[in-house]
Amino acid sequence: MIEEIEVVSEKAVLIGVITQHQNEKQSKEYLDELEFLIVTAGGVPTKRFVQKLEKPNPKTFLGIGKLDEVKEYIEANEIGTAVFDDELSPTQLRNIERILDCKILDRTNLILDIFASRAKTSSAKTQVELAQYQYILPRLTRMWTHLDKQKGGIGMRGPGETEIETDRRIIRDKITLLKKKLASIDKQMSVQRKNRGKMVRVALVGYTNVGKSTLMNVVSKSDVFAENKLFATLDTTVRKVVIENLPFLMTDTVGFIRKLPTQLVESFKSTLDEVREADLLLHVVDISHPNFEDHIASVNKILDEIESANKPTIMVFNKIDAYTHETIDEDDLITEKTKEHYTLQDWKNTWMDNLSVESIFISALNKDNLDEFKKLVYKEVKKIHIQRFPYNDFLYDKYDL
Repeated sequence: MIEEIEVVSEKAVLIGVITQHQNEKQSKEYLDELEFLIVTAGGVPTKRFVQKLEKPNPKTFLGIGKLDEVKEYIEANEIGTAVFDDELSPTQLRNIERILDCKILDRTNLILDIFASRAKTSSAKTQVELAQYQYILPRLTRMWTHLDKQKGGIGMRGPGETEIETDRRIIRDKITLLKKKLASIDKQMSVQRKNRGKMVRVALVGYTNVGKSTLMNVVSKSDVFAENKLFATLDTTVRKVVIENLPFLMTDTVGFIRKLPTQLVESFKSTLDEVREADLLLHVVDISHPNFEDHIASVNKILDEIESANKPTIMVFNKIDAYTHETIDEDDLITEKTKEHYTLQDWKNTWMDNLSVESIFISALNKDNLDEFKKLVYKEVKKIHIQRFPYNDFLYDKYDL
């Protein structure tokens, strides 16, 4: 008889701040997202601790009194991990770990851990490994100190400068090797992109977990991994799609997120190249998410950073099947109508009606408005195709608008 081993999920507390640059509403939104990240990583969020500060404490992130409150809860409830919503400096990590005496993670570390668990191909694994080493390098001293605390004993009170410097050199060498490996992978991917250059290229972009992979599967009839978790897709997937008799290439890319670690943006440069070189962007938005407008702004910011903000774009408002809104009784003359009360039609009559780009509301999961979506994509791809191949217009018939 095989004995079943019970897997105990790791319990974690969430820690954030309200500052002059991050108000109470934003802090709550970020912690909601951090909670989803913890669940995606396999952890169990138990409690949130938030402190209002002018700016995070440079030595301990939170005030000492608040940290003591966190420590008391951790000890009383046998919590193994404390997750901070911002990237911690090496000094903050070392001091907090000394006070709380448990595993300390910051948002960057958590995202890197999720990426590491999701990476499948050589390219994604190399990109994540490079980002991890770049994160580790300035924090080596803290990690050595953590190991010393475990070892203890006479003659083991400090690793010594020699060991730390040796490890720094080893990691720097590893980073150099990984960069060379990535450069080689990027070169191969660049050749592949050039070979695909004769076809119009359409890239799916958007915040993480908005349904890009589901839409890719529906449109291309492929089997791209899709899951209701953050960063379900890391590897760029390219599929040939034909709407009626007009062929083009569709690319599914890694989802964006607020406070995305700079190490990852740099490491996933080749993935972002797929966006840079696309002819048309499908900016997919989860209309059912209460913060979808912030998500749009975050994606547009990254698109601007990689010089792709001015590309032809279709705004695809997805998950209309999951959209809900609060209702106001007809006799209620007091309650003011806010965004929480908007129907989908109300949204269509807002700034969305003044967009300089095409837009459409769909449900990729239930295939609602999918024919209209295909017609719109066909129309936009056809424009690009005619510009590139002006003598091939005999291709267009049924969806000719």
